[in-house]
Amino acid sequence: MTNDGRRAVLVYSALDRLHTCCGEEQPWFLLPARGLQAMHELDPFDLVLMDLVVPEESRAGLRA
Repeated sequence: MTNDGRRAVLVYSALDRLHTCCGEEQPWFLLPARGLQAMHELDPFDLVLMDLVVPEESRAGLRA
């Protein structure tokens, strides 16, 4: 959720960018860009943000 209340999906153009921007402990899955529409239909979002750097204090990481 953004500061202004919009729902955002973070996407990364390559695994190394995900690791750089979010840390190596982030769960991930591969989804072709065309799959975003189907994802939006199941669970609507307002924004797609690409290769966004997430500050370390905001990173969720893996959870048991």
